[in-house]
Amino acid sequence: MARKLFCEWGPVCYWLSLQKEIVRRNLRDAMSKEQFAKEKRADPLPNIVKSHTSVLVRRLHGVDLTLQENKVTNIRLACEKVNGLIIRPGETFSFWRTIGKTDRRAGYLAGMTIKRGAVGQGIGGGLCQMANMVHWLVLNSPLTDTELHHHSDALFPDERRRVPFGTGTSVFYNNVDYRFKNTTDQCVQLLTWIEGGELCGELRSETPFPYRYKIVEENHHFRKEGDDYYRISQVYQLTIDRDSGETVEKKLVLDNHSKVMYDHALIPPEQIRNDEC
Repeated sequence: MARKLFCEWGPVCYWLSLQKEIVRRNLRDAMSKEQFAKEKRADPLPNIVKSHTSVLVRRLHGVDLTLQENKVTNIRLACEKVNGLIIRPGETFSFWRTIGKTDRRAGYLAGMTIKRGAVGQGIGGGLCQMANMVHWLVLNSPLTDTELHHHSDALFPDERRRVPFGTGTSVFYNNVDYRFKNTTDQCVQLLTWIEGGELCGELRSETPFPYRYKIVEENHHFRKEGDDYYRISQVYQLTIDRDSGETVEKKLVLDNHSKVMYDHALIPPEQIRNDEC
């Protein structure tokens, strides 16, 4: 029988373990030479690098719709923290250092959370969608991810999905963060807001970059392995010369092999392959 971890002995032990990790993260940041983005500007930078929208309330199989509705409140509060943020050359964006604690005192509600491959709920839940938005904008730019935690399982069937599967990121205050660094020679800016039932985001810069970027998914299918099904695909970032339109680089950013955790009957049968390729 495996020995229990201290955090598994009960709610108090879990809380103490969580506080320890928060302190450790804060100490590491204080001792590092990392410069974190803090400045906000009301006026948008002139050039749009990438824009995107995502539906806020989706009817997810087996998830209380109230958690989805509460998520809208949580994301609206987070948008206010991120909107207008300037990331100067050499600076790092930190999701949690920008948003701060998501507790009841700050107005956050119970939303959906994912822990160890299972769906639950917690105050401030649903902010993964906000982190996913920022990450998607960064994927379509020359900026560099420095901390990224992919969801390992396929928890829900697709519903109005607009981006390749698996390109999201997990966040959990504050030791599971999403961070990227501005490795370019100009300032960039994040704009985030809610409009018409959608989360809207833009990444802006002072001038256009010499390349544009495109994210493509290839070889997408489902495959049965033993008694389980897995979602398989490869996601690439294409770097395209703005003047010539030629692809100058194709970089693998994600090799999906995600266990399907929802009802297998919901897998589209035409997307199932039995080969091992």
